Amino acid sequence: MMKIKDIGEFGLIDRIARETKDKAVLVSIGDDAAVIKTNKGLQVLTTDCLVEGDHFRREWLTPKQIGMKAIEINVSDVAAMGGYPKYVLVSLALPKDLNVEFVEELYNGMWKACDKYNIDIIGGNMTHCDSIVISITLTGEVDNRNLSLRSGAKTGDFIFVSGYLGNGKAGLRLFQENLKGFEEVKKRYLEPKAQLKFASKVAPYINSMEDVSDGLASEIKHICNESKCGAIIYKDKIPILDEVRGVARKLGDDENDYALFGGEDFELVYTISKDKLENINGFLVGEITKNKEIKLVSHGKEKIITGNGYDHFTSGI
Repeated sequence: MMKIKDIGEFGLIDRIARETKDKAVLVSIGDDAAVIKTNKGLQVLTTDCLVEGDHFRREWLTPKQIGMKAIEINVSDVAAMGGYPKYVLVSLALPKDLNVEFVEELYNGMWKACDKYNIDIIGGNMTHCDSIVISITLTGEVDNRNLSLRSGAKTGDFIFVSGYLGNGKAGLRLFQENLKGFEEVKKRYLEPKAQLKFASKVAPYINSMEDVSDGLASEIKHICNESKCGAIIYKDKIPILDEVRGVARKLGDDENDYALFGGEDFELVYTISKDKLENINGFLVGEITKNKEIKLVSHGKEKIITGNGYDHFTSGI
């Protein structure tokens, strides 16, 4: 009998997903968020879950940081669709002996992030569990002109990212190995920030977009799968902080692997045609090709990328 770990998160999604029959659903399974057409416009819906021991450890993050992160990662999905977040539902599974003060600080963190984006927490649910599970459902809105999908990439598009990559994996490795120093990297890991303002600026001009939650290679693969195309990634142009490179050197790791396969950076990767380049900012990291292979190019040498990024059933902390 097949195990989930044998096919991974996205293999499992492929097996259980089916097309919706409701014509009001414009985007369903397969993108950063779902999009529904209503009488008042387009509504965006996304959900994400943080599980203790898998997505966070209490000895690494404060309750407030956990709450902030729970909101930020969902805002990142809405941003990747070119939308704006509006309302949050919070479902919690909590151990019965957990201190009430922990939950209060958790919500202080969520409210802090919500206030930054003018979001309201309007409901949710609570139940008990042996470990902490935080499930966030976020709704938002998107202008039809700014709707950004994974399926819009076109041959000849240039691939950009909004900021530095590899911070999430580098920060995780620092905590795993209990290393001192590298405070900027640790902060970026503990307190990731959604790129909502950046997304709103580039959304009118780009052809496709996705947030970098599972590693650059994985996100580009998603865009290529949905757009029926391939890509070339310029290895030497991937933006990586010097401090992240320092972490990799100290641990004997490859900093490019941090960026390509590490995840939890929550920057944006997007594609844009040549005639619109003057309208956007960011770091050029590749181009979309007709060939459906995804290649990593460095100093004239090419390597086909076959690996994936973070997978909830094959990876973990």
